[in-house]
Amino acid sequence: EKTRVVHIDEGFDFLGMTIRRMRKRGTQKYYVYTKPSKKAVQAIKDKVKEKTYRSTLHMDLDKLILSLNRSLVGWANYFRHGVSKDVFDAIDSHAWSRLMRWIRAKYKGKNRISLKEIRRRFCGTGWRFAYNGVVFTGASSVAVTRYRYRGNKIPTPWTPNPATAVPTG
Repeated sequence: EKTRVVHIDEGFDFLGMTIRRMRKRGTQKYYVYTKPSKKAVQAIKDKVKEKTYRSTLHMDLDKLILSLNRSLVGWANYFRHGVSKDVFDAIDSHAWSRLMRWIRAKYKGKNRISLKEIRRRFCGTGWRFAYNGVVFTGASSVAVTRYRYRGNKIPTPWTPNPATAVPTG
């Protein structure tokens, strides 16, 4: 089978990351960026959709939020070393809208539940979902640490302070 050569500017996917060289905004310099691949993003979106589907309407909201938080934080921890902040925000936005749909479906009756009522009953501060002490945090709660300073923790093949030669008699 013939292998295909890919230019770094074109990018490639490896272990769920897209690795690609791009120009940094506002400069003429090029850097290699790693971010979650489209396939990885779609996979977590599908998982969120599966957890907030009609078949889960029997669950309590706090159990659902806890389950979503675990999945999103675990996924985000894997991708936190790339250029992932915007991706995390997009995933959270998707999860938030799915949660909103889920709540509306669960509490629909003769009178459709109003936005004001949803906010009063199921939100903590602002529009952040919270129920029975469980708060929806999502993937954005994971800090992105792209360039960690490792300094003298990097292993080297030589000793940093070579032993002084001892004169022999």
